[in-house]
Amino acid sequence: MFLVAGLGNPGAEYAATRHNFGFMAADTIAENYDFSSFAPKFNGLWAEGRIAGEKIYLLKPMTFMNLSGKAVGEAVNFYKIPLDNVIVMHDDLDLAFGQIKAKRGGSSAGHNGLKSIDAAIGQGYARIRLGIDHPKNGQDVISYVTGKFPKEQAEELPFILGDVAKAFVAMIEGGVANPNAFTTKLALLGANA
Repeated sequence: MFLVAGLGNPGAEYAATRHNFGFMAADTIAENYDFSSFAPKFNGLWAEGRIAGEKIYLLKPMTFMNLSGKAVGEAVNFYKIPLDNVIVMHDDLDLAFGQIKAKRGGSSAGHNGLKSIDAAIGQGYARIRLGIDHPKNGQDVISYVTGKFPKEQAEELPFILGDVAKAFVAMIEGGVANPNAFTTKLALLGANA
């Protein structure tokens, strides 16, 4: 069994923002594979399904980004999910828009959602990093990440998220969360890995 947390902020005002890239990825996985509807659970929205024969729990924390660890920690502790089987999908300022990378462990790189999760469960989980690029012209980071994608990027999002969903299956198929398999599958899809 795997716990897959897509990070974001609740509320309509944040729905199409850069900081909600993780929510968008979770929604795309749920839509592309046979998942239950999202329903409230563990201070978040929760859906269940199967991919490659494995039970997958999708979680979108509704605690706001800075407290994401509360929801993730509750789910991990309740189901006794090992860190090897926890995957967190999040926006990443250090990657160009459309660039996607997967890795296991490491620092939060200043991402408050990851800091909160690290404090709750440790750092050994896998991450799917969804590039949003750095703000330009001295724009404040908070207003940038909570701002909406510009029109040309918003038009690319469905294709990027579709590739993320397809590559996500490669992380599951081996029975362990495998960042290298994700990156390899992205390259085969021609995505910007």
